[in-house]
Amino acid sequence: MKKINFAIVGCGRIGNRHAEHINNQGNLIAVCDIVEENASAVAEKYHAKKYTSIEKLLKNEKEVDVVAICTPNGLHAEQTIAALRAGFHVVCEKPMAINVHDCGKMIQEAEWANKRLFIVKQNRYNPPIEAVRELIHSGKLGQIYSVQLNCFWNRNPEYYNDSNWKGTKKLDGGTLFTQYSHFVDLLYFLIGDVKEVQAFASNFHHQKEMEFEDTGVVVVKFHNNALGTINYTVNSFDKNMEGSLTIFSEKGTVKVGGQYLNELEYQSFDGFEITNLPKGNPPNQYGKYTGSMSNHDKVYKNVIDVLQNDGVITTNGFEGLKTVEIIEKIYDSINN
Repeated sequence: MKKINFAIVGCGRIGNRHAEHINNQGNLIAVCDIVEENASAVAEKYHAKKYTSIEKLLKNEKEVDVVAICTPNGLHAEQTIAALRAGFHVVCEKPMAINVHDCGKMIQEAEWANKRLFIVKQNRYNPPIEAVRELIHSGKLGQIYSVQLNCFWNRNPEYYNDSNWKGTKKLDGGTLFTQYSHFVDLLYFLIGDVKEVQAFASNFHHQKEMEFEDTGVVVVKFHNNALGTINYTVNSFDKNMEGSLTIFSEKGTVKVGGQYLNELEYQSFDGFEITNLPKGNPPNQYGKYTGSMSNHDKVYKNVIDVLQNDGVITTNGFEGLKTVEIIEKIYDSINN
């Protein structure tokens, strides 16, 4: 079967990660970045055509099947819509956009163009998360009572100073969008939709680096009446400390932890246990800081399965919108 042809828009750290996995599973035939040096580096490594204008790429690359959007958060919507209108399927990095309105426009454009819109949520593939999802889906946990999400990472001033967009409201959007949208997605993925939110936040240590909060505390009520808390910060001293999700339910308690929701730290269930979990992939390494578990290989495997074999999309536009909707509710509570 013919390999799928891809193009990448945005050749920064995450764009390089996409390029690696596209090269392993498909054909990377074009790349684009407004910084010519970044585009040149990826183009030369993978023998792809180089662009510094997304408009020229979309106009000229007729053999491309899928465009991967790996640019700053605030550009995702307009660039995704442009690619869809030009007739391409789209893989959009997290967050889908930085407001619900733009998410809705992206979904609408995908429908009008009759193209697939994939949202990157690679933490859904973490082995402990998949195991807990199956327990919930099968009803083995019974009623979910409450959930606790802890996101304790370090993002030092260099992380923001090395970028011309991180820390800005216009292109970054907020700590929950850039650092923790994967974690918020898992609340929706495992527990369900959020009904009510109360939240507080402050910028304690990054006043010079960012235009929004570096720490927040959130209380949520889900539509299924479960209660939850989100405690997050990028002020963990010197290094990442924890990314964990603890669920208390009628028939068991479970904690998925580690630094990146990659370890099954605690389990106590009524008559069964989770066993023989695969190790999973290591986290993404970005020089002086570490990101989430590196499951982009599974993201692209799903993209190819959907387009070639009529497979089921792992994270569609609607689910990407729900993550943004929850984050927007949190920020509305903080700002009001």
